[in-house]
Amino acid sequence: MVKVSVYKNENNEYVGFTACGHAGYAESGEDVVCAAISILTINTINAIEEFTDVKSSLTSNDEEGRIDYRITGTPTKESELLFKAMVLGLQNLEEEESYSAYIDLIFEEV
Repeated sequence: MVKVSVYKNENNEYVGFTACGHAGYAESGEDVVCAAISILTINTINAIEEFTDVKSSLTSNDEEGRIDYRITGTPTKESELLFKAMVLGLQNLEEEESYSAYIDLIFEEV
């Protein structure tokens, strides 16, 4: 199972996420759940870095299937929209009956 923790600040703004684990839906290289989560999270990071000026930090560990991304500066309207798009995709994945056992989406205030 992949656990995705999405972080919001006291102003209810998205400020980061941690995704950890392997879905286990299928063999490595054929796991569509892992692929979907990876695409959503990595594209969000790339889009925030490309289209906004927010400061951020990123750490990852491929063996653990772990990626930790945090906005270290002030969130912007653009970063908020990009996070909302990622969350929408993750929620749709979690709500899909065939995939719900392979993803755990959690929201935390930091």
